[in-house]
Amino acid sequence: MRHVSEIAFTDPVFKDHSGSGFTQFMMRYIRDERDIVFIHLILKIVLVIVPIAVYLYLPGRFNWWVVVGYLAINWAFFTPPYILMLHCTSHRPLFQRKYDWMNKIIPWFLGPFFGETPETYFGHHMGMHHPENNLREDLSSTIEYQRDSFGDFMKYFLRFFTLGMIDLTNYFTRKKRFKLRRHTVLGELSWYAFVIAMSFVNWQATLAVFIIPFVFTRFMMMAGNWGQHAFVDADAPGNCYRNSITCIEVAYNKKCFNDGYHIIHHIKPSMHYTDMAQEFRDNLDAYAKEKAIVFEGIDFFMVWFFLMTGNYKALAKKFVRLDDSLKTDEEVIAFLKTRTKRLPEEKLI
Repeated sequence: MRHVSEIAFTDPVFKDHSGSGFTQFMMRYIRDERDIVFIHLILKIVLVIVPIAVYLYLPGRFNWWVVVGYLAINWAFFTPPYILMLHCTSHRPLFQRKYDWMNKIIPWFLGPFFGETPETYFGHHMGMHHPENNLREDLSSTIEYQRDSFGDFMKYFLRFFTLGMIDLTNYFTRKKRFKLRRHTVLGELSWYAFVIAMSFVNWQATLAVFIIPFVFTRFMMMAGNWGQHAFVDADAPGNCYRNSITCIEVAYNKKCFNDGYHIIHHIKPSMHYTDMAQEFRDNLDAYAKEKAIVFEGIDFFMVWFFLMTGNYKALAKKFVRLDDSLKTDEEVIAFLKTRTKRLPEEKLI
């Protein structure tokens, strides 16, 4: 546990790419020069992930050892930044309006290699999660669960995995968001049709390239969301400072476009990721006043893991003191435990 004044901030802020010839060329197509990093990531995926996936489909080339290497590379180096690229470009489209069709490359062409069904992420995240803000109508809400219980997490995950699309479709129908419903259902069903068709080509390659990543990604996304919204103030469950957390000074932020700054993301969803670290530094008083929970050196998945193993001591060690109200690890642990309790029925709004 350290006081925020002791931290040397290094999380990414704006970096000027305007001098690059490649950036100047791509500015004909993209909306914001800061997003040139997404073009670099797309090119890496096309040059590394796509060729290996194609290789596995070639006659006589399938090999489970290649699959192990492929999945290791995919999950260790590409899936996390791809998911956060998808996240950022859902909020702020990458390509200019006149090239809007190119914005489909990320969810429709690249998405299936990382377990993302086209349009489903956008529908769930933009059309449902942000408007509902982890409250009761949020289909990924954590407030009805005991958030340091692995059993409750598995109920949460299995509900999402088995009934998530049905729930989301019903939600859009109830809210009369028919365009989102149409796009989401089309994307999900297109993925299933594609996977079935590719299974007739090579079922083993389809299992390795598309189905296993699908299961893995949906599990990890629920674990990440659980970590992001594990600590909720029962007296103010709709307050973004008190129903989300912020993770700073962790390698995950450098790899995944400052995704750790989840509080400000809910307050200002369209804020560019390069502005988030500075926003946090400039508004520490507000975070302290609201009793916001901030961790240093761990990401949402580590938060999830420590909660699932009941390791509050590890969480306390990584807790950032924004003021002097909590002075010992024991006080921090007691405070954190008040935020992981299932909300009582009368407060489940």
